[in-house]
Amino acid sequence: MDNSNNHNMAKPPHYDGDLWNEDLAPTSNAARTWGWKDYAALWVAMVVCVPTYLLSAGLVSEGMNWYQAVITVLLGNVIVLVPMMLIGHAGAKYGLPFPVLLRSAFGTKGAKIPALARGLVACGWFGINTWVGGSAIYVILNSVSGDAFVGQALPFLGIDLTQTLCFFAFWAMHLVFIKFGTESIRWLETFAAPFLILMGLALLGWAYVQAGGFGEMLSTPSQFVVGGAKEGQFWPAFFAGLTSMVGFWATMALNIPDFTRFAKSQKDQMLGQAIGLPLPMALFAFIGVAVTSATVTIYGEAIWDPVALAGRMGGVGVVLALAALALATLTTNLAANMVAPAYGFSNMAPAKISFKMGGYITAGIGVAIFPWKLLETAGGYLFTWLTGYSALLGPIAGILIADYFILRKSTLNIDALFQHTGEYAAKNGWNMAGVIALIVGVLPNIPGFLHAAGFVNSVPAIFDTLYAYAWFVGLFVASGVYLLLSKK
Repeated sequence: MDNSNNHNMAKPPHYDGDLWNEDLAPTSNAARTWGWKDYAALWVAMVVCVPTYLLSAGLVSEGMNWYQAVITVLLGNVIVLVPMMLIGHAGAKYGLPFPVLLRSAFGTKGAKIPALARGLVACGWFGINTWVGGSAIYVILNSVSGDAFVGQALPFLGIDLTQTLCFFAFWAMHLVFIKFGTESIRWLETFAAPFLILMGLALLGWAYVQAGGFGEMLSTPSQFVVGGAKEGQFWPAFFAGLTSMVGFWATMALNIPDFTRFAKSQKDQMLGQAIGLPLPMALFAFIGVAVTSATVTIYGEAIWDPVALAGRMGGVGVVLALAALALATLTTNLAANMVAPAYGFSNMAPAKISFKMGGYITAGIGVAIFPWKLLETAGGYLFTWLTGYSALLGPIAGILIADYFILRKSTLNIDALFQHTGEYAAKNGWNMAGVIALIVGVLPNIPGFLHAAGFVNSVPAIFDTLYAYAWFVGLFVASGVYLLLSKK
């Protein structure tokens, strides 16, 4: 984060060196440059990505018709907007990043656990999205050159040379933005947002014209209607879908202070998020269903994957579509999957790891996990796993909100957040109320998670039901337990 104003800032003498560095320190007034338009642009640029495009696809395959799917996406995002604004409030008020705010609920040392939990899921997504962006570049090269770049798979890597080079080229783009910090990310998101909306609408227009209307899928009734394949099963499917929609951005709801700490005012972060998240999310989910619906008429089959679709388009369309796709992936990846772990790793050892260094570590892990191998062996499971993992983060959100609003009435002692002897130090830096509440909040969802991710064959039905509401269960259980333990 190149806040030149925050730089060369000396550590206050009464702060502990292993809790403070320039990047974790409260944002200076001069660095608070983000207005509501910046937050709206940030969200639009994050929302437009391949996983969002595929979201409604999952709901349609579960039996919903197009508008039920789009409304489920919209509702899920209206719900997740609430913790997003609440947790964002602390960032805007005190100018602190997520790992530092955690210290008030988990203790100065205990805070490292939830910060790392949030960081690791982001590293997984970071690798996957980098692979998606690299693949888009690879498909562009081959569609322009008549597959001139398709080669033999390299030993050990299992992908060909050009694929490897495209992956690393796309990966290297992230390093540029890590180097120049959050201001450069803000610049990119603001620049990209209008372009990405236009490209989405252009794709919609293309599909409409090619298919002579949106065609079959939009006229297909829901499978839950009387006489349908899943008659009367709408509500269970709806609530499971709703939870996964909430889970989709549940990770960002946690570390949103990493962005709201740069807000000019509370109003800017709240208004910007309200404009930028729910409606664009529903619009883009609609584009996903409508375009796929048109592909049934155009190509005789439903093509859900936008990379595959762009490859089929041919001509100039494919280059434009995939360039937009690569840009969309870059903007989402930087904001959603790079900033959180960069602060999280910095928080592990502030004296040694800056925000920048944390970003480079994230990028390194993103390569080390070989995302293409993960995807080819466990595509579906992987997303089950990651969405499941984000559901397990519900308790952290619950504890943060309970601590900040109910227990502390949104008043924090900034100095104590950077001291092992202050009021948040608890027992040797561990606030056991937070740690226990986190464990208790996660426990009810573990059996269902293991079942969904395919680790066990069956669990009692009650656990599957709990898991369908995992994020909510975790949030309410953990916040309740935390408040009970803190009252003692």
